[in-house]
Amino acid sequence: MKTAASSPKPTTGWFKSSFSNPSQACVEIRFEDGLVQVRDSKDRGEGPVIDVPGREWQTVLAEVAGLVPGGTNRAIRIVLHADGGAEFQPLPARSLALSYTAAEWDAFVAGVRAGEFDLPHSARPAA
Repeated sequence: MKTAASSPKPTTGWFKSSFSNPSQACVEIRFEDGLVQVRDSKDRGEGPVIDVPGREWQTVLAEVAGLVPGGTNRAIRIVLHADGGAEFQPLPARSLALSYTAAEWDAFVAGVRAGEFDLPHSARPAA
């Protein structure tokens, strides 16, 4: 299982949780060619992007929502901080990390629980 970190991509197709404050930075997601791309809006499209294979994405979401134990997914290490913030680190481990504040993380988790980040049917891997 390899999760890639890619250079910034075009700005189209990115979205965030409807629970995010419009002026607030957030976790941004884009579905692209069998991948789910994750970035931090604070980087204004200039920062790193983590590519997650579509077949791993639902497990990432289940871990974010607390439906499976931490460390279950094989794509992203999710590090929760005492202040309520969180970090995404691609697996295998690298020095790259996307860091989110407590408000950013709370909005993302709420969006995950509301199904806002589920793979669109057309992007789901074949069984």
